[in-house]
Amino acid sequence: MADTPIRAAFMCVQNAGRSQMSTAFAERERAQRGLGTDVDILTGGTHPADHVHEEVVDVMQENGIDLSDRTPQNISTEELESCDYVATMGCSTLELDANASDVDIRDWALEDPDGQDLDAVRAIRDDIEARVQALFDEIEQEIASTG
Repeated sequence: MADTPIRAAFMCVQNAGRSQMSTAFAERERAQRGLGTDVDILTGGTHPADHVHEEVVDVMQENGIDLSDRTPQNISTEELESCDYVATMGCSTLELDANASDVDIRDWALEDPDGQDLDAVRAIRDDIEARVQALFDEIEQEIASTG
């Protein structure tokens, strides 16, 4: 167990689609791997939307994950700079200061699900799920090597 939790953030502009799916899969991975106190998960957008995209809610429900009660939120540069990992979704206006050089920033360059048909949104969802699982494999190894 790490002394301080590893912090991972999933962010985009609206926090209404890709970052919400990423966050939900990260929460599930954290729970399934028993990493509740070892990993903090943040999410947000630089210009949050009013609600999570309906097609995103629908395809996540197919995977047993309910996003209907989630509200997009803002995320600050300070919050992002406190993270160990930051995954942007391909639409980021992220600008971290030079002192955040120890933040592992990954641009996943994912297509925006907003307005897409459900098959396209499912493909984005499945891509996100695999990326989150791979990230948690890394986080789990990091925890094991420091613990």
